[in-house]
Amino acid sequence: MKVEARNRRTVSKVAWLALSAASLGFLLWQSSLATTIESTIESTIESTIESTIESTMESAVDSTAEELIQVVQKQSAAWDRGDLSEFMTPYWNDERLTFSSSGKTQRGWKATFENYKKNYPDRATMGKLTFSELETQELGSDAMLMLGKWHLEREMPVSGNFSLVWKRIDGKWLIVHDHSSSLRP
Repeated sequence: MKVEARNRRTVSKVAWLALSAASLGFLLWQSSLATTIESTIESTIESTIESTIESTMESAVDSTAEELIQVVQKQSAAWDRGDLSEFMTPYWNDERLTFSSSGKTQRGWKATFENYKKNYPDRATMGKLTFSELETQELGSDAMLMLGKWHLEREMPVSGNFSLVWKRIDGKWLIVHDHSSSLRP
């Protein structure tokens, strides 16, 4: 009897150890599974957030690009009406505005406006302005670059290319630098 009791106790201890080992294994497996699930959830959340942010930023850039293209289209319409004051509206009204053309850089909004009035004194010299091949590129959250071509249809047509640097100032997109070049006939 003593042997049987000892065997039962031994069997009980072995069973308890096996059960403990199985429980520990299950807990470790569960812990590993939980870690895997947690890692998968974190990765999915991070990926979703990154994708959403990228999509939102691309939408914002696209929206800004469309806004700036509409601005230059309004400039073209103002030019065609002979309204240089309206044409100058998107330019930064500041002495730090720069305008480069013909190998020179002009500084200041007023000087740029006066130069336009001197070079385009009447509707005949202004002609009809069109912009084409417009491209935009984000330079930062508050800066954009626009490249394109311009063409003046008039008695002696002239055309060229340009680059505009836009900056968001007080919530409004303004041209802070214009570089325009004429193509040689």
